[in-house]
This record gives sequence, structure tokens and C-alpha cells, in this order.
Amino acid sequence: MQKKAGAQPGVLPLRNIKVLELGHIVAGPAASLILADLGADVIKIERPDGGDQARQMPGTGNSSFFYYNRNKRSLAVDLKSPKGKALMLRLIADTDICLDNYAPGALERLGLGYEELARINPRLLYLSLKGFLPGPYENRLALDEVAQMMGGLAFMTGPPGKPLRAGASIIDMGAATYGIVGILAALYMRELTGVGQKITSGLFETSVFFVGQWLARSGQSGLPAKPMATEGQGVRMGWGIFHLFPTSDNSQVFIAVTSNTHWERFCKEFGLADLYADERLDSNPKRALARDWLLPRINAETARYTAETLIAKLDGANIPYAPVNRPDQLIEDPHLLAAGQLMPTAFPGGRVSAVPKMPFKSSLYEMDTHRPAPGLGEHTREVLAEAGYSAAEIEAMLAEGTVMSGGAADLR
Repeated sequence: MQKKAGAQPGVLPLRNIKVLELGHIVAGPAASLILADLGADVIKIERPDGGDQARQMPGTGNSSFFYYNRNKRSLAVDLKSPKGKALMLRLIADTDICLDNYAPGALERLGLGYEELARINPRLLYLSLKGFLPGPYENRLALDEVAQMMGGLAFMTGPPGKPLRAGASIIDMGAATYGIVGILAALYMRELTGVGQKITSGLFETSVFFVGQWLARSGQSGLPAKPMATEGQGVRMGWGIFHLFPTSDNSQVFIAVTSNTHWERFCKEFGLADLYADERLDSNPKRALARDWLLPRINAETARYTAETLIAKLDGANIPYAPVNRPDQLIEDPHLLAAGQLMPTAFPGGRVSAVPKMPFKSSLYEMDTHRPAPGLGEHTREVLAEAGYSAAEIEAMLAEGTVMSGGAADLR
């Protein structure tokens, strides 16, 4: 198959796209991170008095800033000042994508909402990440945890009476990702029509989308949803063997037998000929009905092996399995290392550790860190000069506090 004209191996696809990010903490920065890793020039607009709130998290809490803000430039500007607003409007004139996760109405009150910006640049693509899509809740404040609780995800994750948020900011990141899907579709539409548009992505609606399978199940059965932990994961998902099993070294391994072929290989590998010959277990529905006596038998079998030996046997038999890893253990995962999915990132205090790349690969280009997370206002002078401000104008804006210029992030 011939490559289309213009496809250049090694060149990032969004290299000619300019982005202004009005983001903080996770959702906004995560959205623009996708664009930055794909080669877009992302200018992070920050307040001079501290910048992105994630910079100020105590202890090692600011590590998320250095994860979500690689490959970006920082411009520190006071958008509440007349000159700061004028600067923003000047930048927007040749911007392709602008995104924010400010509170509802915050930018509109500054005269910097989508309608105002689109009058200056009709080709502008705008992503607004909010707690809720337009409707009765749209002016309410929301966070990842609020959305997980309200959207049913925490209910499904925790045991009965103890709703539990997922162990990562998956709603912030999910809303960011779906928002970028909308923006990339809008970018394609702009190529056809020449017209920009606004995309709004909601945290609450993302949580609802994630639990859609349980809405569908309740809709079909007429029964209310039950937490995953109520009867065990295998029961909730409908599989006979879909559980964590014990090992002799006090570890656990997740094993999923989701087809008769898996069942045949599993029984052969572990010498369970009697189970394979048992007609009560010759289909998944039958194995599901036999859990009460089948799972203790499987538990007794896996408990004979160390986790390492059990994993080796499952791997050799091509049975779906998983060890229960801590996130920090993943920096030594042989697959991630071989696939080049980890990259070094510097953190305050001089520590360098691995973080993951985007979870997809291209046959034409490779994504990596080409610019570390910026210091607050590190690129202010540079961005202003590119916008056509003279050296004297830049110095005047610095002197009066409209903008702030800083150095690279202090990683000592």
C-alpha cells in the first residue's frame, strides 16, 4: 500500500498546530498533553501568582504536574488585566485549538469565552472540559471524585455501603480523551468546511458512559445494579472462572477462563482430567453454576504453586492471567521496557523516574519527551516575541506585572 502524499516517517502529525491551554490540575493538562505528544505547539497559559495549582501540591503531590505538562511552553499572564486580556485575544487570532477546564462562566466573565474568541478567529476549535454538559447541572462545580460518586462508578467499584473511587483520575483523563476525540474530528471537519466549533466534554457524562454496560444490564433485566464486590467479579461479569486465586507464597494471580478452549488448555496444564471430563463443566454457563464447589477446587490447585511458577504455567498454556502489580513495579515490566513505552522524567529534588508514553503506536512516528515540563513563565518572553511584541513592549509588560518571566523548572 502506498503512503499518501505528505506522510513523512518520523514527523509528528500535529507539528503545525498551535494550542493555547487554560488548564490546571488534571483534566485540562491531560487533554493538551495528548496534543503536545502528537507534536502540537502547546502554550500553557498560567497565572503569574503561582500558576497551575498542581505546581503547589505539597510533598510529592506536584509530581502530576511534571507528568501531565511535558512538551509544553509556559506563558504567565494576568488575564484579569486589560493588557493581559488583549494579549490573549492577540494570541487567539492565529491559534488552532484552545482548551480550558476553568469553573463554569469564569472565562466568560473575563470576556474570553468561546463566543468572544470565535469572533476574532472563526476557524478556532475550542474544547471546554466541565463537570457537566449543558443542562440543569451545568453550573455546578465538579471534580473527578464527584463525577465517580454521582455517575455510579464508585457504587460499582466499592463493596456494598462503601462506594470507592477508582485508583486513578480516570474520569478527568477520560473526559480529556473524549474531548480530544471531538477536537480531532472537528479538525477534520475544519479541513472540509473552513469553520471552527466548540466541543464540550463532561466529567459526569464520562462516568455515566463508563457504567453504560450496567445501565444496559439493568435495562434488560429490570433489576437494580449491584456493586461488583457483592458476589465477586466473575459472578457480576457472568464467567465461571474469572477470579483472583491464591499462591503458595501468599500472593494472588487473576485467572480468566472465558472459552471452552481456555478450559481445555487449563485442565490439561494442571492435570485436571476429571474436571475436563465432567459434563457439569463443559460450558461456561455450567461452570458459572458450579462455582460453589469448582472454585475451592481451583483454589486448592493454584495454592500448590508460587506466583512465579503459576504464571509460567498459565503463560505456557496461553490462558488469560495477570499478577496484581503496584504501579511502581511497572517500571521494571519487561514488556513495557521492550516496547519502549516508558520514558525518563525529571522531578524536583533531582530524582529521575520512568513514566508511560501514550498507549498507542504509529507505524510512521514515535512519541517521546522533547521538552520537559516548563517552569512558571519560562517561555513568556519567547511567546510574546513570536506574537510580534517588541523588546520594549515586553519589558514594559513585565515591569507592570501583566506578564511574568521565569526560568526552567527547578529540579534540583
